[in-house]
Amino acid sequence: MDTTTLAAFLAVDLLLVFTPGADWAYAISAGVRDRSVVPAVAGLIVGHAAYALLAVAGLAVIVASSPALLTALTVVGAGYLVRLGWGALRRPAAMTAAQGDMGSSRTRVMLKGAAISGLNPKALLLYLSLFPQFISPATGWPVAAQTGVLSAVHLTACAVVYLGVGVLARTVLKTRPTAARTVTRASGAMMVAIGGFLLAEHLTG
Repeated sequence: MDTTTLAAFLAVDLLLVFTPGADWAYAISAGVRDRSVVPAVAGLIVGHAAYALLAVAGLAVIVASSPALLTALTVVGAGYLVRLGWGALRRPAAMTAAQGDMGSSRTRVMLKGAAISGLNPKALLLYLSLFPQFISPATGWPVAAQTGVLSAVHLTACAVVYLGVGVLARTVLKTRPTAARTVTRASGAMMVAIGGFLLAEHLTG
């Protein structure tokens, strides 16, 4: 693959990564609640990496071609988002030195992040709709290798952006507990709204 193709892919990918969604909401929530945003972001990346492996193996096509499986994945993921968002609305974080509610278990925070991105079918559809536009058998590279390179670029972009979002949220809101609670509620509302939209779209469609 040439650098021009990679640069074009990165430009389009960054536009998508910079679009706020469930991953952003969780990164912001982690920035407000936790001592470190790294576990949360690491979890989000694990979820995306799982889809990357599926795409490299070619299994993503099988999942996308099965409406029932994709619907089930969407419903489970949407329900999980609603549950997490409702929890954030009920118990908004106050940024204090003693805050450790979510940060008490790095493993738990990471697993939640992996569930949020891993149960989001939008991430899978990104691989199916965006990646093929930048993959060409004519380059001489195996399709799996090209998919792997694009996946690495995407995962790196996600890690940098989500870390930036989480750290910025923590830095800006550190001395503003009222604003921190407001942002946490907004993040929770965003997760509930996204989850609710996905549920309505697939259960009534």
